[in-house]
Amino acid sequence: MARRNRRLLVPGARAAMQNFKADVMRQEGYTVDPNNPDGVKYEVASELGIPLKPGDNGDLKTEDAGQIGGKIGGSMVREMIRLAQEKLARQ
Repeated sequence: MARRNRRLLVPGARAAMQNFKADVMRQEGYTVDPNNPDGVKYEVASELGIPLKPGDNGDLKTEDAGQIGGKIGGSMVREMIRLAQEKLARQ
């Protein structure tokens, strides 16, 4: 299956989301390269025992890919909720 071209609704948001991902994963204790924050997925995969490699991962099970993305995305969502609650509390 071909990868979808993910287009964010807000122009210029991609860089901000990558920076947010890097900050969140750094807080989670991962080593994040600021020039390639997407590379943290390999560290997460390694920690979970999932054989993710650069390039084609056609043999990767959907469940395994979901575990990697879930760990990263889940951390990001938790942080977004925390920030929103903090902002609401200040109002």
